[in-house]
Formats: sequence, C-alpha cells, structure tokens
Amino acid sequence: MSEEVEFLNYIYKNAEMGIIGIDDVITKSSNEKFTKLLKSQKEDYEEICKEAKDILKKYGKSNEEISMMAKMSTKMMAEMSLMKEESDQVIAKMMMEGSNKGVIEITEKINAYNNIDAEIVVLANKLKSTLEKNIDELKKYL
Repeated sequence: MSEEVEFLNYIYKNAEMGIIGIDDVITKSSNEKFTKLLKSQKEDYEEICKEAKDILKKYGKSNEEISMMAKMSTKMMAEMSLMKEESDQVIAKMMMEGSNKGVIEITEKINAYNNIDAEIVVLANKLKSTLEKNIDELKKYL
C-alpha cells in the first residue's frame, strides 16, 4: 500500500473515531447548546471523512473501516466513564482527551509523511485544526 493511501486511511479512521465518539455520548447531553456543538463537530468529522474518501478514489482505493472491536471498545469506555456521572462536563472532558490524542497522532503522521501529495497534507492539517478547534470549544463545558 502506498504511503498516500496509508495516510488517507489514517485520516479517515481518525475522523471516523470522532464521529463514533460523539454518537456514543450525544444522547447523554443535557444542554441544548452543548448538543448543538457536538452535532457541529460531528459534521466537521463527516466532511473530513468524505474528503478522504474522495481522494482515495483518485488513487483507485476505498477507505478502510474501523474494526468492530475498536468501535465496541470505544462505546464501552464511554459507557463506563459515564456510569459514575452523566454530565456535560464529563462528556466534554472525554471528548477533549480523545481530541488531544488525535492532535498528537496526526502531528506525528504529518511529520513522518514528509514526501506526500500536498492535497493529503492539506487534509491532514484540516483534521489537526478541527481537533484543536474542538478542544477550544469544549473547554467552556469543563
């Protein structure tokens, strides 16, 4: 598999994990503004997934889905975290932790894939910026 395809699949999976994380907690939100924020962040992730799919098509490839095991693990972790206390503060903290991890990982990937198609680097930086924006937006709910 080419570096481009590998990196695009990483970008796709990272954004998809954001979607899954939001889907796992959004119904637990008690604040209409917070729910609206989560929906907006989910839309941003969906746009990144779409862009990654579109670029993958240019390479004659399709996206790799996150494994069912990883999806279930994420869901279980969210449920366990919310068992003690179901609040917007707990949800915001969980989402920020996931986004922080995403920022670190995408930054490492951007640095590792230094001879890659510029279009892919732009998308990777869009994901990084989205994650950073999401963290800033969530801070007021802590």
